[in-house]
Amino acid sequence: MLKKERQAYILHRLDLHNKVVNASLCTDMGVSEDTVRRDLYELSQAGKLIKVHGGALSLAFNEVKFEPTVVYSQSKKVTIAEKAIRLIQNNMYVLTSGGTTILEMAKQLPPQLRATFITGSIPALNVYITHPNINVVVVGDKVNKAARITTGASALSKIQEVNADLCFLGTNAIDLQRGITDNDWEVVELKKAMIAASAKTVCLAISEKLNSFEALQVCALKQIDYLITELDPDHEILRPYAAAGVTVL
Repeated sequence: MLKKERQAYILHRLDLHNKVVNASLCTDMGVSEDTVRRDLYELSQAGKLIKVHGGALSLAFNEVKFEPTVVYSQSKKVTIAEKAIRLIQNNMYVLTSGGTTILEMAKQLPPQLRATFITGSIPALNVYITHPNINVVVVGDKVNKAARITTGASALSKIQEVNADLCFLGTNAIDLQRGITDNDWEVVELKKAMIAASAKTVCLAISEKLNSFEALQVCALKQIDYLITELDPDHEILRPYAAAGVTVL
């Protein structure tokens, strides 16, 4: 791959997953780690990503140095959010993971809604606390900087005490064989705990993430109750998911 192609690929991976890891980029692009480091350095100097030890982060959640409107496929995520909030009823207990789609859902919550939201997503918490009628419960003590979410034993323990009505998962990848997958051990463990603590699980994913997978499994497809994308539920790419028993919205 030429440098321009490599860097475009890196930025696209960041758009999809909010972070990239050096080792995975080396494998995906078939280049050395030194090459990846140089590409990340150049992109960082150009203000297109945040370089960190072992990889890089998207600009999407950095509200200190950059405008928080730098969100990939934001209009699609707003469409997903609008569909998602129709599932939330008054007096529900709702668990939410991290991710920019979850953040868009938080912004779309109707002001008259009365419910309890439980999360460790720091960007989402910043929105939840401005809502006039929802209760907010924070889990965890350790902050995963890449995912902007609290993780660790304290978060898992608190979630295990919950009997939630709904769990909304921001999704890195989903396919028919592997279900939901991710690339961060801590986030995977957190999502597993959220699914186990909830009566219904809702997967939020832009269609570009369908039929793709990451290294770590969050859950099998049969554990997902709802799949929400920006597409019409009858779209041909969604039919296999509906045929597998998932309710597609």
